[in-house]
Amino acid sequence: MFVDMVTARHYEERLQEEYLEGKQPAFDISAGPIPGELHLAAGQEAAAVGVCQHLRDDDTVTAPHRPHHVAIAKGVDLKRMTAEVFGRETGLGKGKGGHMHLFDPEVNFACSGIIAEGCPPAVGAGLAAKKRNSDSVAVAYLGEGAIDQGAFLESLNLAAVQNLPVVFVIEDNDWAISMPKERVTDVQDGSQRADGFEMPGIRVDTDDAVAVYDAAAEAVGRARDRNGPTVMEVQVHRRMGHFMGDPESYRPEEDQEAAAERDSIERLAADLRAHGVENVTIEELREKGHERVEEAIKWAKDQPQPDPEGAYEDMWVNPPSGVTDSEPDFDLAGGDD
Repeated sequence: MFVDMVTARHYEERLQEEYLEGKQPAFDISAGPIPGELHLAAGQEAAAVGVCQHLRDDDTVTAPHRPHHVAIAKGVDLKRMTAEVFGRETGLGKGKGGHMHLFDPEVNFACSGIIAEGCPPAVGAGLAAKKRNSDSVAVAYLGEGAIDQGAFLESLNLAAVQNLPVVFVIEDNDWAISMPKERVTDVQDGSQRADGFEMPGIRVDTDDAVAVYDAAAEAVGRARDRNGPTVMEVQVHRRMGHFMGDPESYRPEEDQEAAAERDSIERLAADLRAHGVENVTIEELREKGHERVEEAIKWAKDQPQPDPEGAYEDMWVNPPSGVTDSEPDFDLAGGDD
């Protein structure tokens, strides 16, 4: 857990450096080695590792637009994910999806840039597991600003009605983009959304990886034992802007300082020391995480740029206008006719 958390934190810090190259002093979102938007999750690592430690490769995880820490905890290929962030041909999506649209079928991970839209696919994965008589589970991550979205509430309803093995993990970083959560929703504890669907709700009030691990053991265990879904909220802290280039002029300085002081990684390091782990071992683990990141970034930057002609590949193309008699190259009915 410590190595994954350190890896995720260093990953975000290094991506920030790479992203800002060429974009300063006047911010130009199209410039630099990583053009476009970038949403980083420094400060939210505990919510990822505490849950994903209980998961297997055949369990499904969906993440929101701030996905890297969850992807790392789930075991997504770090090199290919980084190549995707840099828009390279060997990326998870051949450089076409970018950092908000990562997909790794080897470990059943996907994410979406649309708010709360990872919830319906997670429920679908839970329904598939139920129909296959499998004990795999699904976990949907979302932010506290997404708990009023229809996609989330409809997913809670179907998961409850069908008694599906799904855990909904709300990462509460206090800010729905630029709005404090109390201005956009009617509950301070997002896990209370479970009450309307007669399912358990759990809140972890600190970004303590061990506390998250313990709470997730209950939620994931319930799902794996076919005892239904759970809503779980974890208090985390956003150490960076909503997106890179966000001036955060809306955010009080004391809130930023408080977020910087509450460090889940150092809390876990203290727990390790309390259990007899030597400082030298902790630093070796930290270095291991840093090395993983540096190796992935170097590999990704050495990868080829996509061929522009590849933009027309891996697409669903409707039949040309006026063509009505084209035959599909697959059998929708699954028969021999």
